[in-house]
This record gives sequence, C-alpha cells and structure tokens, in this order.
Amino acid sequence: MSLPAIRIASVTKRYGSVQALAGVDLDVDRGEFFGLLGPNGAGKTTLISSLSGLVRADSGTLEVMGHDVVSDYRNARRKLGVVPQELVFDPFFTVRELLRIQSGYFGIRHNDDWIDEILASLDLTAKAGANMRMLSGGMKRRVLVAQALVHRPPVIVLDEPTAGVDVELRQGLWQFIRKLNRDGHTIVLTTHYLEEAEALCGRIAMLKAGRVVALDTTDNLLRRFATHSLRVRLERPEIASGLGAALAEGGWAEFALDTYDELEPTLARLREAGGRIVEMQLGEADLERVFVEVMHRA
Repeated sequence: MSLPAIRIASVTKRYGSVQALAGVDLDVDRGEFFGLLGPNGAGKTTLISSLSGLVRADSGTLEVMGHDVVSDYRNARRKLGVVPQELVFDPFFTVRELLRIQSGYFGIRHNDDWIDEILASLDLTAKAGANMRMLSGGMKRRVLVAQALVHRPPVIVLDEPTAGVDVELRQGLWQFIRKLNRDGHTIVLTTHYLEEAEALCGRIAMLKAGRVVALDTTDNLLRRFATHSLRVRLERPEIASGLGAALAEGGWAEFALDTYDELEPTLARLREAGGRIVEMQLGEADLERVFVEVMHRA
C-alpha cells in the first residue's frame, strides 16, 4: 500500500494563549482533490504553513509523499507547491524572471519550456515580460499559482486561490487545476466559496478551533447533514412561526426538510392552519447548509 500524499498526525500548535491546532489527524491520498474548510481562525492557514515549513508545529508529525517536513525538509518541500492566500510578490521582476528565480530555488535550470507551458495554461503568455507591479490582482494571483507549479510538485495546496478573482479568470484557473488533478497531481483546496468545494472536491475535512469536526466524501456529507428547504411567502407570515418555520424578510418562511417525503405533510399543515401561499421555492441540499450545520453542532 502506497504512502498517502499528505500525512498529518496529532499536530498541535499554540500561539501564546491561542490554541491554533489542537491535535489534527488527517491523511490525503495520492491523486485526491481534497477540500479543507473552516471559518476564519479555524487553523487552516496554520496547518498549511506547518506543512510547508513556514511554521514549526509544537508536536505531531507532518509528511509530504513520505518525507517528514522537519527531519527531511528539503525533499518534503520539493514535493509540495503552495499557493498562498496573500498576494506576496517581488515588484522588481517580470513574470518570467520571477518564475526562473523560483526554479533556481529548487536547483532547476533551463526550465523555460515548462515555464512557457504554465504561462500558456494560465493565460499569462502575453504578460511574461510585464513587471509584477503592473499586473491586476487576478493576474498576480495566477502568477502565484505558476510559482507553486514551477518545480513540478506532485502535491499542490491552494489557500483561497480565487479570492478577488473575477468569474472568467476563476473558471480558467479551475479548468487548469482540474487538468493537473486528472494528470495525477494531489490537490488540497481551502476556500470560502463553498460551491467551488462542492463542485471540485471528492473528500472534505472541516476544521473548527483547530480540530477536525467532519471528514468524509462530499456526497456523504451532503447526505448526512444537509436538509432540503421549503420557502413560502404567505399572506399572513405569523401562521408559519407557529408551525416551526424560520421567518425571513419580505413575508418569507423557511421549513427544513430532511427528505422530500416531508413536503406534502408540511404543506398540509400550512393549509389546515389557514396559511395562503403567495409564492413558493424548493431548495436543494448544498454544502453551505452542511457547513453551517456542522459548525453549529461542533
């Protein structure tokens, strides 16, 4: 049995009185498209920083493709490409110069063929000679992706890669990342766009206060936690509150349904209570509902 792409065992990290990581256990298999979700302050970035060697965990083990990130740092780092959340770049170099310098950090020379392929895949060819400070925020973020890929790592971690990126750039980026995953790269994604995680990730871990509070396939999480919703706008909204609905603005009331079998009995209770429906919407289960429910239970 092959080693996992990423192995995280009993990892803790404290900053003063703040427990950023409180014993995280997590394996990511080779070739997975894995989602790491959680609210701000959950420990996602600390975990990624520990994995990439920017932060030293207080205890526990972190490995990339079987290489310990502390005792075998050089080999672990060669196997990992990280796209950071912050737009960090050197303003004095062009895009191509920056990628050549990044190649040099890993001892790679004469890498222009691969750099050209990355630039073309990320629609950056026309910007290859442009100075970094002249690029838009979305283009700078694409360059960060290119930097993470320049040494051909088998494991790629994307920390909020589409923050501040417009829809067209976002679609192009995901098309490229999907191709990398199909080609065998392991992808780990953190994002606040939960619809992205739902569409892309085969398996998801949810963190809260430095702990893993949910870990399963995306399909299983949707089946286990998500509820469907019936939203109705009534002539007399107060009727719905007596039937267990949550009231919203504009006269809308929302009923949580575990299955569609509950739809007709709910409508029947509304009719018996004298509720006249002006408008009705039926909502599907989605990852956002799962996330809210998991965080609430945790």
